[in-house]
Amino acid sequence: MRPKWNVVAVLALMSALVLMPSPAATQAPVVIKLATLVPEGSVWDKAMREMGAEWSQATGGRVQLRVYPGGVAGDEPDVVRKMRIGQLQAGAITSAGLSDIDPAFNVFGIPMFFDAYPELYAVLDKMEPTLKKRLEDKGFVLLNWGHGGWVYFFTKQPVRTVAELRKLKLFSWAGDDKMTQLWKTNGFTPVALAATDILTGLQTGMIEAYPTTPLLALTLQWYQKTPYMAGVGMAPLVGGLVITRSAWEKISEPDRAKILTACAKLERRLKAGVPAQDSSAVNEMKQRGLKVVAIDAATVVEWRATAEHFASEMRGTMIPPDILDAATRERNAFRQRSGK
Repeated sequence: MRPKWNVVAVLALMSALVLMPSPAATQAPVVIKLATLVPEGSVWDKAMREMGAEWSQATGGRVQLRVYPGGVAGDEPDVVRKMRIGQLQAGAITSAGLSDIDPAFNVFGIPMFFDAYPELYAVLDKMEPTLKKRLEDKGFVLLNWGHGGWVYFFTKQPVRTVAELRKLKLFSWAGDDKMTQLWKTNGFTPVALAATDILTGLQTGMIEAYPTTPLLALTLQWYQKTPYMAGVGMAPLVGGLVITRSAWEKISEPDRAKILTACAKLERRLKAGVPAQDSSAVNEMKQRGLKVVAIDAATVVEWRATAEHFASEMRGTMIPPDILDAATRERNAFRQRSGK
């Protein structure tokens, strides 16, 4: 004899099935651990944390970003290594860290290759697909570009000429052996240190000069140990937010689109805000004792000649020839369009 179902029991069972959360609803969020050298509380740190809040809100909490600023996860080579072994999933790194992934990004480290931001942006626009593809081939995805300002030399003694800079112990990024050797072969005195050790190096006299942006020099208070800034810009500090491809593929396509929207917003914010804050930083440091050393036009020619020599020696050894040639072509095309 077939059992009779109790109507109340059936309804209760149906209600339970309806209310039971689906596997997708109970799935743990994807947590992205991002490390960076940018100082805690800085304009970059605040912007990334706001971006992380947008990730969480836009994805309904399915993707969460944890930011580890100030070098707590190590220098940029450490960050790249930890991404490769899965301890970290993302990094906001400069071209120095990006070049640890692929040497093409060394093109942004050539002294005096760019004269102004419009040249940089023109080259980035044209070369972005190629650079993204090179990162993807190495297992990384570029989410957005980051802008750190324009790099100058900050020194313990006033520097006007290349010869005067050669006399000082100059910071060189530890792990970038080719760049350190390039400085040496051109008569400079590089001292290889982690970027997290720059302040200690200045305090102990291990280094007497370093290249950085005014905003970073002010934020980190390094300028107090180096009260002179050579008045000729070297290069834009280009960076990028990268995530490992394995972590990216754990995120659904709709959520990826939302993340990319937030990342594009961050890029626009830094692109618009950092250059102006760099100028403000110089003025603030001057009020606190920084001296900007004027460099006359004839001496700038000497600096440019040295920079061009660096570029020629980097081609094929530190930068793939096709990348340098493409960047040069796009930069020159922009200059021609601009009548420069």
